[in-house]
Amino acid sequence: MAGGRPYSSSSSSTMINSISKFTRSPFLLTLTSLLCFFFLFHILSSSSPSKPFSILTSSTTIQQQPHLNPNVHYSFVDSLEKFLSFHGSRRLPDDSVADSAAEDDQQVKRLDDLIWRSETARMPAKFTYDMLWLFQNTYRETFNLTSNGSPVHRLIEQHSVDYWLWADLIAPESERVLKSVVRVHRKEDADLFYVPFFTTISYFLLEKQQCKALYREALKWVTDQPAWKRSEGRDHIFPIHHPWSFKSVRKYVKNAIWLLPDMDSTGNWYKPGQVSLEKDLILPYVPNLDLCDAKCLSESAPKRTTLLYFRGRLKRNAGGKIRSKLGSELGNADDVIIEEGSAGEAGKIAAQSGMRKSVFCLSPAGDTPSSARLFDAIVSGCIPVIVSDELELPFEGILDYRRISLFVSSSDAVQPGWLLAYLRSIKPAQIREMQDNLAKYTRHFLYSHPAQPLGPEDLVWRMMAGKLANIKLHTRRSQRVVKGSRSLC
Repeated sequence: MAGGRPYSSSSSSTMINSISKFTRSPFLLTLTSLLCFFFLFHILSSSSPSKPFSILTSSTTIQQQPHLNPNVHYSFVDSLEKFLSFHGSRRLPDDSVADSAAEDDQQVKRLDDLIWRSETARMPAKFTYDMLWLFQNTYRETFNLTSNGSPVHRLIEQHSVDYWLWADLIAPESERVLKSVVRVHRKEDADLFYVPFFTTISYFLLEKQQCKALYREALKWVTDQPAWKRSEGRDHIFPIHHPWSFKSVRKYVKNAIWLLPDMDSTGNWYKPGQVSLEKDLILPYVPNLDLCDAKCLSESAPKRTTLLYFRGRLKRNAGGKIRSKLGSELGNADDVIIEEGSAGEAGKIAAQSGMRKSVFCLSPAGDTPSSARLFDAIVSGCIPVIVSDELELPFEGILDYRRISLFVSSSDAVQPGWLLAYLRSIKPAQIREMQDNLAKYTRHFLYSHPAQPLGPEDLVWRMMAGKLANIKLHTRRSQRVVKGSRSLC
C-alpha cells in the first residue's frame, strides 16, 4: 500500500512489456490496459450506486453453528509462515509464457502475480515485510516478556489486526473472497488509503530508540505522499491496535482513522481529542484461545458446572482496579473460580479448560477498558459478564452485544452478594438462548486468511462505509476554507 506514491517509470515500463508478452485476447488486452499504469495500495469503498455497501441486519448477521474451514488459516503464526513463503516464491513469468497455450484464467492469475509484485513494493519493506520477518524469526523465543510477565509474541498475536487486514488487501484478486472492499491502483480512484506499518511488532521487538526512529521514518514517508497532503490524512487508516504503539508520533496523524482496541478515557493511553467514535474504529482482539466449535459446544454443555469464571491478573491500574475488589467479593463462592494467571502457554491451556466448563465468564476492565478475555469467552461459548463502565465495543453498529453478554455497572458488581444473586436469577431458557447466539456470533471475531464474509476484516470495511460521507465532508471542507477563517468545524 502506499498512500499515493506512483510506481517508478522504469518499473512501470518493465511491467507493461512483461504483460504484453502474454496478452493475446481482447479481454486480456482490455484488462491489462486498466491495470498497468499506476500500482498503489489503495482501497476503494463500494459506496457508489453500482457497488453499494449492504447493510447487515440481525438476520444476516446470525449464521450457522461455528465450523472451521479447513482451507482457511486462522492461526497468525501459521498464516504468516505461508504468507512469507508465498511472497518469497513469487516470480515474474519468463518469455516462454507468451508461447504457451494456457487458459485465460491462468493468464489472469499471472497478471495478478505481476500486480502483486508491483504493489508490494509501494511502502518500503522496512515498515512491512522486515517487521513480519522479525516476528517470524523470533516468535519461538519465550524469554522475552513484558514488565507484567506476559509473553511479548503472544501480545503481538492478539494485536495482529494489521497483518490480517493487509494480507487480505494485497492478495491477488483471483484469490480474495471479500466483496465489501475493492483494491484500486490509482490514488484518484481511492476513497481510503490503508497504511500497512506494523506498529506493534516494531514497538515490542525493536530497541526503544530504534523503534522511535522507525516511527519517525514511517511518519515522514506517509506524510510526504501527495494523497496525504490532499486530505491532511483524513482518509488514511492507521492500525494502532496496541495502546503503546506509535505513541511518540501519534499527534502528527490525529486526523487519520485509527484502528483501536478501545477508547480509553482516562488519558493514560490517548491524549484528549485524539480518538473518537466518529473518526476511529474499534477492532476486536485476536482471541488467544481456540474456537469451541459445534462439536465442542455440544460436548461441553453438560460440563459447564462453574457459574462464573475468571483467570488473569487481579492487580491492574486505572479502571482495572475493580479486579481486586471483585476478587475479594467473589473468590469464596463454591461455584465461582477467580484465579491469578498470566498469558503464557500454560495459562492458555488453563483458561481454555476453565472457560469451557463455565456458564459465565467475568470480563472486567484492565489497564484499559477492553481486554482480550472478552473475545476468548465468546469463542469458548462462555457468556461474558462485562464490568467495564467505559468500554466501547467493535462493530456495535452491526452487532448487538446484548444478545450474547451481560453488562453490569461497577458499582453494582462490588455490592456484597449482588452479582452472584443476579447471575443465579437468570432463567435457563435465557442462558440457552445466549449460548446459541454466541455460537452464531463467533464468526465475527475470527480473523482469517483468506478473509471470510462477515468475519472481522469484512465488518471493518462495512463500518468504514458509514464513515465515508463524513470523511469526504471534512476533506473537501478543509480544501476550500480560507486559512485563518473562524469557520471552524
